[in-house]
Amino acid sequence: MSFRLRPPLAALTAVGLLTACGGSPTSTGGSGGGEGREDSDAAAAAAEVYDTFNGMSGQERTDELVACAEEEGELNVYTSNSDMDALVEGFTDLYDIDVSVYRASGETVLQRLLQEDGAGYYGADVFEVDSIELDAAEQEGLLYPYESELRDSVREEGKPSENWTGTRFNAFVVGWNTDNVKPGEEPTTLEELAEPEWKGRVSMELGDVDWFTAMHDYYVEEQGMSEEEYTDLMTRLASNSQVVKGHTVQGELLAAGQFDVGVSMYSHTVDKAAADGAPVAWQPADGSPVEPIILRPNGIGLLKTATNPCAATLFVDYELSEGQDLVREANRISSIAGAEDPLEGFEVYPVPLDKLLEEPASWDKAYEDVVANGQAIE
Repeated sequence: MSFRLRPPLAALTAVGLLTACGGSPTSTGGSGGGEGREDSDAAAAAAEVYDTFNGMSGQERTDELVACAEEEGELNVYTSNSDMDALVEGFTDLYDIDVSVYRASGETVLQRLLQEDGAGYYGADVFEVDSIELDAAEQEGLLYPYESELRDSVREEGKPSENWTGTRFNAFVVGWNTDNVKPGEEPTTLEELAEPEWKGRVSMELGDVDWFTAMHDYYVEEQGMSEEEYTDLMTRLASNSQVVKGHTVQGELLAAGQFDVGVSMYSHTVDKAAADGAPVAWQPADGSPVEPIILRPNGIGLLKTATNPCAATLFVDYELSEGQDLVREANRISSIAGAEDPLEGFEVYPVPLDKLLEEPASWDKAYEDVVANGQAIE
């Protein structure tokens, strides 16, 4: 059986393949390489604004930033965030700024950003996606540092770089269908789900290379498992699994009873479905979830060539202040230290972002080899 993984690792670091595809469909022309005079002028103008507000704080910063942003009057957001509508609505309720949103999968948004930059067209002011795409954009020099008192309050896991800031976290959890897995029957370890009695009852997600890599580091580097033992564990797990493309689809199929357990569900996907009455859960009523829970930051970056740098900075301020209430209302995990944490008391392990960027092809191949042992669900 052959699987095709999503491209944010090896493919997204091969930027030449993306930019060589030609200009953005929205491009009106430009230098064709993102390095000409137009790029230099746009970057210099945005940097002057960013540096001004990075050096300000308190009410003075807020007042001057709002005045400048409303004078610009526009903001262009490129995002993969499915909750962006609520954030934009809250932002425009507060400020007289027209917001345009381009939303697609993270890899598609990144590809568009790279193509536009290569064509000398600057359509985005902020880039709001997950950590892998943000790191890829940073590697290409597309982002600019953001500084503020608000950023100082972000959890350390949400500040892996000065060029982007975590706004929320995705937590990979083991979830189950409560009609098919009765109280007291819930799995307590990942190892259990690799045993023969779970054959055909488990689901893995096609693109979860980041989850797989984090689990590798947890089991091998923290628990002392050998490389061979880890590969064997994951191979047996995949052999028991139906392999699904997309966490939303995975959540829908879990709720429908297509399989009994999903091993790398997003906690917010399960929580939202449960709130709507679906028979799903990731925490037993009388115990802890399967641990560790893998944590990956999603965040936002300022584009170095933003045409609305004041509005871009104000939007980041908003996401890290009033916007965090909306993050929590959507069952997401806030990036602000000290905020209510649904993972409090559980063993949490981070995605090793540096490792994924340094060795993308090897991790893609390792996970592809593992999930090839599962049953593909089209």
